Amino acid sequence: MRLILLPLLLGLGLAALPTPAHAQADTSLTGILVIASPEPGESDRRLAPYEATLRRILRFESFRWVGQGRGRLAAGGSTTLNLGAGQSLRIADGDRGAVQVTWQQGNRVLMRTGLNLRPGVPAVLGGPGTGRAGEVYAVILVSQ
Repeated sequence: MRLILLPLLLGLGLAALPTPAHAQADTSLTGILVIASPEPGESDRRLAPYEATLRRILRFESFRWVGQGRGRLAAGGSTTLNLGAGQSLRIADGDRGAVQVTWQQGNRVLMRTGLNLRPGVPAVLGGPGTGRAGEVYAVILVSQ
């Protein structure tokens, strides 16, 4: 009886261990498209929770909100966040808890990168110029 009980308990213990992030339930994602400017000025109030992070990572002076997209990422799946201004993020579940991000403007790929997202911790991607003196697009990506 003991010989049967020990493997059964061991098997139940292993089944209770947490699985890697990429194999867990759906993840809610929010992407915010921002224009970063080298010109001093007041930033959009909606960006207040992210402004210190934007300044630290991008080293720009002011930030304007352009648009926002939301989606759900299922384990092993993908989703697209439409951010506004013709820009979108395609996010696919990757290996070891990472996601693969493809930033596009229309059909043109602007960037491909892998990210390890932590719930509630914003990731910031610096992007291409807007066509206006010194301004660039950026994306704030947050998982919940």
